[in-house]
Amino acid sequence: MSRALKAALLSALVFPGIGHFSLKQKVQGTLLSGIAIVCLYFMLTSIVEIAQQISVKIQSGEIPLDVARIRESISRQLAGNDGQLINTSSLLLVICWIVGIIDSFRVGRSQDRVDAEISKKT
Repeated sequence: MSRALKAALLSALVFPGIGHFSLKQKVQGTLLSGIAIVCLYFMLTSIVEIAQQISVKIQSGEIPLDVARIRESISRQLAGNDGQLINTSSLLLVICWIVGIIDSFRVGRSQDRVDAEISKKT
């Protein structure tokens, strides 16, 4: 398996930046992984906060234990600022993931070409 394909698959299937680490590109790998971790942090903290708020409303009886009402309350919560933060973080995470796949393939392909040139000379 070529380095390019291996790096692209690692970035696509494991986590953004892992393909760069396998290609010894630590700065790019750290940057992509860091951005992805920050995005996941903001997404998860917002989701947990919304879940806790709804849980408190259910326990107090403000929202009945009905799936439709709970879904409606979640939709209302997501329409506010928390929803924008989650959407922005999700979009940035997807962009980071795609950039990681494409760039790790590009770097891997250039390393494969260098290896092929070296092997031709010997």
